[in-house]
Amino acid sequence: MSTADEISTLLVANFGTDPVAIRPDASLRQLRLDSLALEELRLLIEDRMGIDLDDVQLTSRDTVGRLVDAVHRKVAA
Repeated sequence: MSTADEISTLLVANFGTDPVAIRPDASLRQLRLDSLALEELRLLIEDRMGIDLDDVQLTSRDTVGRLVDAVHRKVAA
């Protein structure tokens, strides 16, 4: 499963996000993720993918594409 697919699965399963709304250009705010939800998502991604995202700074203004890129870089490292 690709990084984007993993993140999409987490968004749908844990936050009830509409799969159609998960696009690279969609902001995390558009997906109704506030700062608490972003922290929860970060922890879920770390658990599922076995990576450390402590140094990745994300806000609700960032896009799904930026999140996927940040996670992909960590997975590849």
